[in-house]
This record gives sequence, structure tokens and C-alpha cells, in this order.
Amino acid sequence: KLCEGILNILEKDTKTSCQVACLEALRILSRDKKVLVPVTTKRNMQILMRLAKLDAVEDPLERASEFPVIVEALKCLCNIIFNSTVAQKLSLELNLAAMLCNLLEKCKDQQLVGDIKCFDLRLLFLLSLLHTDIRSQLSQELQGVQVLTQALESSLNVRWTEEYKAAEDHDRPPLSLQETDCAIEALKALFNVTLDSWNVHSKNESHQFRYMAAILRHCLLTTGPTEDKTEELH
Repeated sequence: KLCEGILNILEKDTKTSCQVACLEALRILSRDKKVLVPVTTKRNMQILMRLAKLDAVEDPLERASEFPVIVEALKCLCNIIFNSTVAQKLSLELNLAAMLCNLLEKCKDQQLVGDIKCFDLRLLFLLSLLHTDIRSQLSQELQGVQVLTQALESSLNVRWTEEYKAAEDHDRPPLSLQETDCAIEALKALFNVTLDSWNVHSKNESHQFRYMAAILRHCLLTTGPTEDKTEELH
């Protein structure tokens, strides 16, 4: 009943601070699988997707005041999808992966959206891990390899000297914690999406995998903010 009450409040047009507080509470509650059973419905998923700006296909990410709400809504969706097979099935019905790819595109060249990007990538990783149909949708319909590779490239701040050769700057500073976390989430999602891609057929696929291989090489030469994070990245 508590979760349902929180979602009823979130459905209304409330203040940003109230939305964040409600989402933080829901995120904690959503770690319990028993709590999720009665609230994992299409309506409630759509409420969270709206708060995460996943339904706003054309609208750019402009209002920084809304960013904490988007991040918390994405965190809630991560917990719910990880803990609920019903939510995993609803994600396919609601076309959640396509909306996440669209939000990821909006994060390009944007300031202050690192957390949004990171939890968007984490959610794509979870969906591609837990639902084989969504994994196929990402790899075949949504150009998931390209979208995720570009997200990895931007997280690693790759600069190119040739088509498939990244610049090697041995004096560059380590990645920030946020950049490292984004890169790790992108790598995990890429692993899932490319799991069945052992047989490359087209010229475009060949280009995409050579491009990705160059970024992966660059990744191995990159350091994170700590030794542990560098090891996790590699």
C-alpha cells in the first residue's frame, strides 16, 4: 500500500523536491521482491518512465532542475526490472529499450547529464541481460552496437588520429569516477548485445566492429580514478 500511495503522488504534478523524496523512498522499497508484486503494473511503469523523460521523444534535456528526478526514476526502474519478471515482460511491451536509446542520444554533448547517462546504460545492461527478446531488439532493430559504442567512446573521451586508431596521450589524466562508471555500464551492455554477433555479414557490421575494437584497445590503455576502478574497467 505504501508503494501504491507513493506512485499515486508521483502521478500528480507535484514539486520537484517532493518527486525526488518519493522516488528515493520507492527506490529503497523496490529492493524487496515481495513489495514489488502488487505495484508492478503497466500504469506504474509508465509513471516512472514519464518521470525519467523516456516518453518525451522530441523534447531535449534542457531543465537541469529536472535531472535529479530523471536519475531517481531510472534508479527505481533498475531495481524494479532487476527484481521482477513481470516488469521485464512489460518492458518489451512498453518498448522501453527504444526509449532508453533515444534518451542516450539526447545525452550527447550535454552538460550535467552524466548520472542520467550512467543509469540509462545500466538499465540497458539489465534489460539485455534479463530478456533475450530485448537483447535481440537492441542488436537488430535499435542499432544497439552503434548506440552503445558511441556512448563508450564519449565516456572514454576518445580522440582519433586515423579511422581505426585512437590518439595515445600518455600524459592524460585518469577518467573521473562518473566517466569510469558510464564506460563500465556501456561495456557490460555491449557484451550482452554482441554475444551472438560472432558472424559478421555486412560491410557496415565490419566497420562497426573494427571501430569498437579500436575503442576497446583505447579502453585498456586508460586508467580510472583508483586502482580498483581501473581493474573493473579493464
